[in-house]
Amino acid sequence: MKFVDEALIEVIAGDGGNGAVSFRREKYVPRGGPDGGDGGRGGSVLVRADRNLNTLIDYRYARIHRAGSGEKGRGADQYGRGAEDVVLRVPVGTVITDADSGEMIADLAVDGQSALVAKGGRGGLGNLHFKSSTNRAPRQSTPGEKGEQRHLRLELKVLADVGLLGMPNAGKSTLIRAISAARPKVADYPFTTLAPSLGVVRVDPNRSFVVADIPGLIEGAADGAGLGHRFLRHLQRTRLLLHVIDLAPLEGASDPVADARAVVKELRRYDAALADKPRWLVLNKLDLVPSEERKARIAAFVKSYRWKGSVFPVAAISGEGCRELVYAVQSWMEEHPADAAAVDAQ
Repeated sequence: MKFVDEALIEVIAGDGGNGAVSFRREKYVPRGGPDGGDGGRGGSVLVRADRNLNTLIDYRYARIHRAGSGEKGRGADQYGRGAEDVVLRVPVGTVITDADSGEMIADLAVDGQSALVAKGGRGGLGNLHFKSSTNRAPRQSTPGEKGEQRHLRLELKVLADVGLLGMPNAGKSTLIRAISAARPKVADYPFTTLAPSLGVVRVDPNRSFVVADIPGLIEGAADGAGLGHRFLRHLQRTRLLLHVIDLAPLEGASDPVADARAVVKELRRYDAALADKPRWLVLNKLDLVPSEERKARIAAFVKSYRWKGSVFPVAAISGEGCRELVYAVQSWMEEHPADAAAVDAQ
């Protein structure tokens, strides 16, 4: 299935039914009086998070979603029937904003959570309500209210604990394959990852965390270069970033230190809060460095990059160092509960 993480839709709630003007006309009921009923309410449009969905593909082509209008009131004190609400199902993690004003309407981060995005109009009053001691035969009623109409932007931000970022071909997809059951495409050319991948890393039967892999970033990504900028939003909910760096690029192809700085620069240009998240360095492709040179290569990188945080040398292709990384991440997760991170993200 094609991965779609953004959609523009229009939602139109139903109008309320008009109130009725009617009088009782029965053979043995003199001066029957007014009996016009109220109109029914219009249907509303709601959006509900559903954990069984993982893409907004349903809304790429179905752009207009309309609820029914309420029935008109009738005589004999008969009220019009209210219209049924329309419920739109979206993946958990969908953010809904008003496309015209930019106002955020809801952030559906929990399965089953709902948001009212367009309220149906109330039904009008029948002439039954206007009867009084001085107005025995009222001929007035009120029309039903118009339903709300809005243009909405739906944006999916996947729910993950850990996010992988780095240059194309840094080995992010290989790493997520090594530590989880996810099987993203792996190849020896850039941009093999075209959509975010999620993998569950199970440390033991009772402990696990979710990792998100996005397409690689290149210099100028914040201005639209490459693919990664389109998916950076999927890292905004994560609690920890793993910056994957190719420690052994092809000779003359790139400089690991320059690549690492370029990624952080693009991250900061996109979202300063995202750049300020806790970040660890994962120095990948250790298997391509001769064993006697590894310590010196790692030390030289850390010194040149001026890094004082956590560093994990790994060889994702063989799994070397991955176990230590996974256990360190799990320990960090337990020391930094999700609730505290969620408050900071808001």
